[in-house]
Amino acid sequence: MSQRRTIKILVSLLIFMALTQLFSACLQFRLSDKKVAEYFKNKRYKPDFQTYKVDTRTMHYARIGEDSLPTVLLLHGSPGAWDGFIDYLGDSSMVEQMRLIAVDRPGFGKSGFGKTEKDLKKQAEAISPILKKYQNGKKIILVGHSYGGPLIARLAMDYPDLVRGLVFLAPSIDPELEKTKWFQYPADWFWLRWIVPRAVVVSNQEIMHLKGDLEKMRPLWQQIKCPVIYIHGDKDSLVPIANMDFAKKMLVNASVEFIKIPDTDHFIPWTHEKLVKEAILRAVKDF
Repeated sequence: MSQRRTIKILVSLLIFMALTQLFSACLQFRLSDKKVAEYFKNKRYKPDFQTYKVDTRTMHYARIGEDSLPTVLLLHGSPGAWDGFIDYLGDSSMVEQMRLIAVDRPGFGKSGFGKTEKDLKKQAEAISPILKKYQNGKKIILVGHSYGGPLIARLAMDYPDLVRGLVFLAPSIDPELEKTKWFQYPADWFWLRWIVPRAVVVSNQEIMHLKGDLEKMRPLWQQIKCPVIYIHGDKDSLVPIANMDFAKKMLVNASVEFIKIPDTDHFIPWTHEKLVKEAILRAVKDF
């Protein structure tokens, strides 16, 4: 390897590490139990936390709301954890109208932190016990942000009898738009992984695998027949708004409401919380 190429790789890695540290600070991959307890200390309603086993992995999720209410399952992006939706679980007006369940996806939070599950279909299998357990006379509404978007699509494809509707929040669903970035390769080198935060390693590995999973899903989109709300910011620098065009082309058997937010980047669950909550409430009421 030439000296110039070596320097380029090292510089690339340093830039990548700086970006991941910034990204980590913005998303707060997972809150400590102490911070979660502090957040809910003065809240009227408090979640309980549940676990279950899938093969050798323990899956973890937060649950809040009466069992008789419609159930909404919230799936975070990559990286992330259940507490990315903590302000939704902490909203009494939401909790009084629905049972909310927020999951740590495989490899994140307390669902085998650092142990990657690259395959989207297997991630859906790992989460499916929740769909089966919390049927209460009504199917479950799924909400997915970013990487959580293709995951809720996969769940709807594989478990249509358990899914009532979908709310996509800036989802990564078009395989043609999944381009492996130059900095992702060094981040996945075995001898460099110890430098990179574990949540970022998991994120990098599953995102590098995503394009192939999305290609496998192409012929399955027509199987989605439940109602859909799709929300995306038109200035999304991480997941292009062109994913919306893919959804329009593929969701041929579903009634879909498309919402394009002007001058908005990727983090709509937090920057446009009111709009997202209204969409979820509408799904609970109308789906």
